Amino acid sequence: MFVISLFYLFFTPRALAADSVNIILKDHLFMPAEIEIPAGKKVRLIIDNQDDTAEEFDSFDLNREKVLFPHRKSVIYIGPLSIGEYRFFGEFSPNTAQGKVIVRESTDAP
Repeated sequence: MFVISLFYLFFTPRALAADSVNIILKDHLFMPAEIEIPAGKKVRLIIDNQDDTAEEFDSFDLNREKVLFPHRKSVIYIGPLSIGEYRFFGEFSPNTAQGKVIVRESTDAP
């Protein structure tokens, strides 16, 4: 019974759910270029590459990289993160495809 209780505590839909943020990649630009997320929470980035070419999401700050295929959506999980700013860019278009994740204090009540 104890094991079952632990399972429900850690694997309920609430525990598995992550906040989502939608980002569009179009004309080699991330839109929005800046997103804000709460500190200490896992977040799902849903990136919709509307360009005709592939791009590679890359971030040294977030320790993430992923190929974004043309005309497809990709999911990247980030966090939980500490308060601060985390830069990301498109490796194939580093001069234009740039963005930033801004992590702020969570406003959720305990």
